Amino acid sequence: MWSAAESLFARMATFGPRTALAEDGHELTYDGLLAAVASRSRHLRELGAQRVALALDNGIDWVLWDLATLHAGLVCVPLPAFFSAEQQRHVLDSAGIDLLIGASAPGFASVEGDIHRRSVAHAAELHPGTCKVTYTSGTTGQPKGVCLDLATQLAVAGSLVEASASRDVQRHLCILPLATLLENIAGVYAPLLAGARVELMPMARIGLSGASGFDLARFLQTLQAAQPNSLILLPQLLLALVSAAERRLPVPGSLRFVAVGGGRVSAQLLERADALELPIFEGYGLSECASVVCLNTPQARRIGSTGKPLGHLQVRLADDGEVLVKGARMLGYLGEPAPQGEWLGSGDLGHFEQGFLVLHGRKKHQFITAYGRNVNPEWVESELVQQLPIAQAWLHGEALPANVAVLVPRFPNTPDAQLQAAVDAVNQDLPDYARVHHWLRADTPFSASNDLATANGRLRRPALFNHYQAAISQLMAEGVHA
Repeated sequence: MWSAAESLFARMATFGPRTALAEDGHELTYDGLLAAVASRSRHLRELGAQRVALALDNGIDWVLWDLATLHAGLVCVPLPAFFSAEQQRHVLDSAGIDLLIGASAPGFASVEGDIHRRSVAHAAELHPGTCKVTYTSGTTGQPKGVCLDLATQLAVAGSLVEASASRDVQRHLCILPLATLLENIAGVYAPLLAGARVELMPMARIGLSGASGFDLARFLQTLQAAQPNSLILLPQLLLALVSAAERRLPVPGSLRFVAVGGGRVSAQLLERADALELPIFEGYGLSECASVVCLNTPQARRIGSTGKPLGHLQVRLADDGEVLVKGARMLGYLGEPAPQGEWLGSGDLGHFEQGFLVLHGRKKHQFITAYGRNVNPEWVESELVQQLPIAQAWLHGEALPANVAVLVPRFPNTPDAQLQAAVDAVNQDLPDYARVHHWLRADTPFSASNDLATANGRLRRPALFNHYQAAISQLMAEGVHA
């Protein structure tokens, strides 16, 4: 019986002369890809590598080294460029990295070109079968390493190929960093399983820099030049694409399947995309489940939901509404015991509507007002940031008689009246207990540099509470009530 890696490479071999990877005019056929992977695999074994970290920008090199670690039976650890220097050091040390490909780091000696090596005396024990350790940024503390085997990753990729098959995706453009598990599996493994062409280019050329830098003009130019059939976007990138199309800026007509995930997507935004006939399909996933769990498809789509569970897994709800997943799970967190039982708790709350999963927010983020009403702040925050004047929003109401939002204006000179109008527009469609009863203007954007957000933009809620607690207390003390 073939291993998962052998099955993957045998599948790619059937596409021989087709173009597999393209970057800057340089193309590799599937035959060429397999030859390059085999050569790099031999080199990794000659170097005596065991755990390999990839610290490269998006490009053909990243994909070849990733596949070469699989071919050589080694462990690959993608190192996100959007992690802070401290987080990157944590990844290298906690994963016991002995070979680093890309920019060097303290403690590593250059072997050749972008390859750096160090000796590791004691490395954390990996869960048996681990071939990839992907680090989740989380909302507090250091990122955690999620240990995955290849069979689970390929099961996800295979389900994604089936889900998008009716759209005949022949050319995928990688928009997100390849160090992001979603793009790694859905943007590389899935297209390669389908015999499609993967377009690659450095992140800066796409228009993305760091965790939040974005150049819309460059992004649109890239899409026009590449003419992709598929993309994977985060909600904020989708908002930019929809807004551009509404302003009649050029959006390629080649798009057939645009997946969006990584955060809650406003139903209003999806309706705007529908009006423009953009093929947007919202999904939901977890690193702990090797990325995608549910996905809307051309055959089964429901706005406001994250879609139906993919074919290789099952989803059910716990008594408290927590989403539980069976059939696709991590081997365990690095340095922690393997999870027990068949069902993996996601930490997300939701419900089903005719088989479609609708999410409410994170279980641990839910707060209870002074009147005993449960509120999931992510729901309200996702609606707020769809309003043009509001770039970021944090909602707080734990044990308070009224909910208070802290708002970051999209433009520094945005008048209070415009922010209030945006809040009023959102409140019209919310139940009273979830409305923004009062708001404060943020004194600074929420970012990784001030610890008010993670490197990939998730809010650090405890830090935001500590930062704005005095201002909120003063607001309440002044007798302001809903």
